[in-house]
Amino acid sequence: MTRGQSRRPGAATGRRIDERLTALIATVYPDERKRPGYAKLAEEIRETTGRPISGTYLWELATGKKSNVTLDHLDALAEFFGVPTEYFLNDGVADRVNSQLALASALGDAQVRNLALRAQGLSPASLDALLAMVDDVRRMQDLPRIGDEGREGPRTAAQD
Repeated sequence: MTRGQSRRPGAATGRRIDERLTALIATVYPDERKRPGYAKLAEEIRETTGRPISGTYLWELATGKKSNVTLDHLDALAEFFGVPTEYFLNDGVADRVNSQLALASALGDAQVRNLALRAQGLSPASLDALLAMVDDVRRMQDLPRIGDEGREGPRTAAQD
């Protein structure tokens, strides 16, 4: 398939594209009141990437109304949002990028960033104690469990 040709994704791929595009828009514009409409967003994409895309087409992709998408449009979206094109088509890539976006979003919160900065330099045992406290508070607030990607040391049964 060459750039510019239509790709007719299956229902699952089409659904993932709309979900992933919507998630990217929400990540870049977390405040719904300040989120641009699709026409304005398409204009920003055109200005940033130099590639044509219409507000209507963008809306159709984001709402799942459009069942085909060109590689040129996927490339433009990927370039604008700063993700690899494969983000829209590959679950593994999307999972990795979503984890990175979640971290970037969390570090955008001044209190989370302040907590992370204050933890810098603490011993591994102290960091483990802080992580355990944060896990306990998340549990008390009925928040979902966060993975232990950066955590060192053996996992206990309580962590699983």
